[in-house]
Amino acid sequence: MTAAAAQGEARLLRSQAGGVVSLTLNRPAQFNALSEALLADLQEALDSIAADPAARVVVLGGAGKAFCAGHDLKEMRAHPDRAYQAALFEQCSKVMLALIGLPQPVIARVHGIATAAGCQLVAMCDLAVAADSARFAVSGINVGLFCSTPSVGLARNLGRKQAFEMLVTGDFIDAQAARERGLVNRVVPAAELDAEVARLAASIVAKSPVAVRAGKRAFYRQVELGVADAYALASQVMADNMMAEDAAEGIDAFIAKRPPTWRGR
Repeated sequence: MTAAAAQGEARLLRSQAGGVVSLTLNRPAQFNALSEALLADLQEALDSIAADPAARVVVLGGAGKAFCAGHDLKEMRAHPDRAYQAALFEQCSKVMLALIGLPQPVIARVHGIATAAGCQLVAMCDLAVAADSARFAVSGINVGLFCSTPSVGLARNLGRKQAFEMLVTGDFIDAQAARERGLVNRVVPAAELDAEVARLAASIVAKSPVAVRAGKRAFYRQVELGVADAYALASQVMADNMMAEDAAEGIDAFIAKRPPTWRGR
């Protein structure tokens, strides 16, 4: 445990209320750069949340002025050997994949800057709400490092030419451009950011947890398939979903014109 952690200054803050788990990157002096330790904390938290049936939605944000400024470059330069670098990027990729593999939808709450691996975090979250003051870049190219790992998420959110332009120039885009290009879902004034995130989270919490979990898992599986295989998978998932008690309850409630009571089965 670091001295900061021992003094109660956790690198990752966690709270939970009403089915919503809030995770806050808490290295504000370093613009929430993803150190080895912070990545480990994130992985541990995501593993724990995945096994928590009371957790319905995850909100990922950052403390201080930034959402996340990417990897901790000072830490990286302190370990110049290739084995360390390979292990670090493998660790980071594992966290990014854990966001997709998490049964619960993850909403990025973005304020300030989201750069390099921080922009990658936004891309790998299922949903993103940004303050109108937020800015996004994959700026590794400016220090001689093409953001190859962030390109994976970026290329799956933006058009290819738009993604490659960001990667090869390192230029910032503003929140409105990020919404237009598909990196974020909603943009609101900074003062309304928390309220908008809460509205989106509440809309998801109100839905059947069975349908949400199955739907998220199938969504990411089918987007990597050809269209015929995607339909085959989706058809099986919908048939399985129809066997759930929640589906029967939801349809019965719709027919009876009453609110459904989800059973989580």
